[in-house]
Amino acid sequence: MSETHQTRVLYNDQCPVCSFEINHYATYAKREGLPIRFDDLNGPDRAAWGIDEDTAARRLYVLRDGELTSGIPAFLVLWRDMPRYRWLARVVGLPGVRQAASVVYDHVLAPLIYRWHLRRKARRATQSG
Repeated sequence: MSETHQTRVLYNDQCPVCSFEINHYATYAKREGLPIRFDDLNGPDRAAWGIDEDTAARRLYVLRDGELTSGIPAFLVLWRDMPRYRWLARVVGLPGVRQAASVVYDHVLAPLIYRWHLRRKARRATQSG
C-alpha cells in the first residue's frame, strides 16, 4: 500500500473491545475532519493491506505515509494524528512507559483479545453449521 498523507487503521469490527475503541476514534476523526480511514479486517478493504485475516486479527495495524506499524507503535501513530489524544501519545511514548505498554499489549491484551476472537468465530461456525 503506497497511499500517503492519510492514516489508515486496520481493526476487527467484530471484536467488541476493538470496535468500541476504534469506533470512538472514527467518530472523533470524522467529526474533526481528520484524514484517518478505518478499515474493518472482515471486509473487502483488508485485501489491500496484504495482511491475511488471522494476522490482522492479532493486533492493531496502522499505515501512515507508507509505513506500516502494529501494536503500541500503531496506537502512538494514531493518537498523534488526533489532537485530543496527542497527550496520550506523549505519555505512552515515554521511555519505559512505551516498553511496559508494549509488553502488556503484546503478551497480555492482544493475545487475550485474539483468543476471544477465535472463540467467537468458532461459536458462530457451530451455530451456522
